Amino acid sequence: MWNEFLWVIVPYLVLASFIVGHIFRYRYDQFSVTAKSSEMLEKKQLMIGSLLFHIGIIFVIGGHFVGLVIPESWTAALGISEHVYHIFAVGIGSIFGVMTFVGMFLLTFRRLSNPSVRKISSAGDIIVNVTLLLTVLLGMSSTLFGTQEIPGFDYRESISIWFRQLFLFRPDASLMVHVPVLFKLHILSAFVIFGLFPYTRLVHAWSVPLSYLKRRYIIYRKNPS
Repeated sequence: MWNEFLWVIVPYLVLASFIVGHIFRYRYDQFSVTAKSSEMLEKKQLMIGSLLFHIGIIFVIGGHFVGLVIPESWTAALGISEHVYHIFAVGIGSIFGVMTFVGMFLLTFRRLSNPSVRKISSAGDIIVNVTLLLTVLLGMSSTLFGTQEIPGFDYRESISIWFRQLFLFRPDASLMVHVPVLFKLHILSAFVIFGLFPYTRLVHAWSVPLSYLKRRYIIYRKNPS
């Protein structure tokens, strides 16, 4: 019963929250889609933490996409053995995972320890920071220590298949029964992130200023007076 609830019902509740929340936010509260920069209050930790986090998370998301969406048979057809794939996934994934974790730790520490930044932080801001930090930590722990519980565990033979089945509306919860606990906790924490996404500052991820790439240069002239 719990297995079906966690791996069949919860994912669709999260997806519904993600979609409906974005529609509501766009229709009634789109002017609040902002990261609410606190750069004027503290700059050094923000700059270092934000840079590490954003660079790291781009590659982490890319690695998750490859691991979850692309079937093992496809990479095998390209001549990439499971051993080679595992080396690249763990090696490169660990590097960018550490970058993401350090960046998120700095941002979270800054938000909680700096009185000025903490004063302008909402409860949602703090929850997002802590949950993101926990999710990244669980992800790294899963990669480094998750298979100790079940030696030889291959998430591409269980989690990846279950994940793809979600989008075909026929998920098999039994695939998640023997998944190591750290992997399950990582997935559940990610569910929390996606469920909260449209209601928090995370939604600013969609407001990438791509129009800046094609806009005219803005010329500033010094006032002679």
